[in-house]
Amino acid sequence: MTRRYLFALLCLCVGSPAFAEEPNWKGGFATANITPPQFMWMSGYGGRTTPADGKETDLWAKAMVLEAGNRKLILVTLDLVGIDRDVSVATCKIIMAKHKVPREAIVLSVSHTHCGPVVGTNLRSMYFFDETQAKLVDDYTAKLPGLILKAVDDAVSHLEPVKLTSAVGNAAFAVNRRTNKEAEVPAIKAKGELKGPVDHDVPVLAAHDAKGKLKGIVFGYACHATVMGYQKWSGDYPGFAMIELEKAHPGAVAMFWAGCGADQNPLPRRTVELAKDYGKQLATAVDAVLSKPMTAVAADSAATYAEIALPLAEIPSREAFVKDSMSTDKYIAARAKMLLKKIEAGEKIPEAYPYPVQTWRLGKVVVLVALGGEVVVDYSVRLKKELGAGVWVMGYANDVMAYIPSARVLKEGGYEGASAMIYYGLPTVWGPKVEELIVEEIGKQVKQVRGK
Repeated sequence: MTRRYLFALLCLCVGSPAFAEEPNWKGGFATANITPPQFMWMSGYGGRTTPADGKETDLWAKAMVLEAGNRKLILVTLDLVGIDRDVSVATCKIIMAKHKVPREAIVLSVSHTHCGPVVGTNLRSMYFFDETQAKLVDDYTAKLPGLILKAVDDAVSHLEPVKLTSAVGNAAFAVNRRTNKEAEVPAIKAKGELKGPVDHDVPVLAAHDAKGKLKGIVFGYACHATVMGYQKWSGDYPGFAMIELEKAHPGAVAMFWAGCGADQNPLPRRTVELAKDYGKQLATAVDAVLSKPMTAVAADSAATYAEIALPLAEIPSREAFVKDSMSTDKYIAARAKMLLKKIEAGEKIPEAYPYPVQTWRLGKVVVLVALGGEVVVDYSVRLKKELGAGVWVMGYANDVMAYIPSARVLKEGGYEGASAMIYYGLPTVWGPKVEELIVEEIGKQVKQVRGK
């Protein structure tokens, strides 16, 4: 073998993907059990009339901490329907204070399982429970930030050299619920005649240690976690997907984040067998990604966070709320009474909401956009088309204050465009520029983190 050949071979090895994927980040993963210690009121469905009475699976807070250079990024995933602004602010404050990170370095993401507890004021106006249950909710809410901090602390304590890789898979069980009647889905799915926009992408981020052992799997999917509606704690299909992945990869922590699935349902549904099957389908999609070459993520990052004033439509008068307070619809009446109580206390009903928009860049291949609220699929479809490859769009992040309709869905109305605001306790629908304002802010942030 000539010296010239050896030199050429050495150059080839230095430029190879294997060399580029050597551990260059530090990463840590950890979990904390957040299953309520007592049976309490469940979130997700207004029709529930009793607390939880059993447990299908535990509920978890999971944390990923990434470090490159002097910058830490912290992702927390939660098996909860949602968290409100107060819980988000309180949690981020204690993480920021202890770990010396700025607000933009923290993402709090919920799976939106409809088999978790009521937390804080999230959807609180939808429930009618007594003082005993109210205290259980308040006590659980007060303890939650500390449980989340424990997961973050443990993840930091487990920081070690890792290599990050990313790729995108596919899972096809999400169905647009606005354009397909649930009872008809099996038949029209069999014919290939489902209608409406969907996002079947399964983004995957994997962390391997220096020996090649998988330490963490972060993956997303745009679909409601609404297979189950019983009275048991359950992570629903995302929980089963994480269980499957952690069984297949002992020692790894699997973390699910919800995409823009506010108008997407797993259909058919309503049995544990279906929830497990969808979880297995999603886990299989993730494993298919892991089994093939993935793109190396360089140890470089950027992050930004902002809250934009998202205007509501014209606020109804006090007289309108008084009229609504006498409605035969208990949810309309409850919202009106809650708002009237604020007015009588001298509070002004806000005309806009401080809506959180956040963006991370990991290396040069992943841009993660994290949006608050229940975001409809139009956003992810549009953003990935307009902003290019590598854009992942997370919903249900940092604050779940309401549904976030696109301009199309807002105009069409229906549950996601209008009536869901009743259950979230907001005084009216969003203003007509909701999509324009959110997309404009996302565009600014993506340009900022990309350095363009």
